[in-house]
Amino acid sequence: MIHEMIMAGFGGQGVMLMGQLLTYAGMLENRNVSWIPSYGPEMRGGTANCSVIVSDEPIGAPVVSEPTTVVAMNLPSLDKFESSLRPGGILIINSSLIDRNAQRRDIQTFRVPANDIAAELGNNKVTNMVVLGALVAATGAVEQDSVLQAFAKIFAKKPELKTINEQAIRRGVEHISNLKAN
Repeated sequence: MIHEMIMAGFGGQGVMLMGQLLTYAGMLENRNVSWIPSYGPEMRGGTANCSVIVSDEPIGAPVVSEPTTVVAMNLPSLDKFESSLRPGGILIINSSLIDRNAQRRDIQTFRVPANDIAAELGNNKVTNMVVLGALVAATGAVEQDSVLQAFAKIFAKKPELKTINEQAIRRGVEHISNLKAN
């Protein structure tokens, strides 16, 4: 199975970290992975996206032009990447910041109020982890436990971040599970 994903948003929304954690989780599962960042002209506030591939087979090229999954953290990202999603693909929309639905009907769309969930948890900085949990639950690209392991390894020197980020990831997973159940 191959998962070709694009995660996009404003700089500062944690898009790159989501991609890095997903890639690291794939490595922990002994999968083939690639991660390519792309920044706009500004680091914070400009556009940012990354391409991630997680595959059971060798990866021929790390470029993602027709993703199986797109994460849109803001409206410009949805406008830019929705059309590139392959038919039957998965679109995850941060519905806290994006008030429109997907325009396509040949894809599966999950609306996740990520900023709202992060605010409920008491920390707006974990919005990206809510979305990462949703991505894992929607796609099955990697296991939730692998993402949690990857987070623990990357942030080993900041153990105070572990609990809130784990909660955020789990809330994202729960949100998708609830959507799938209805």
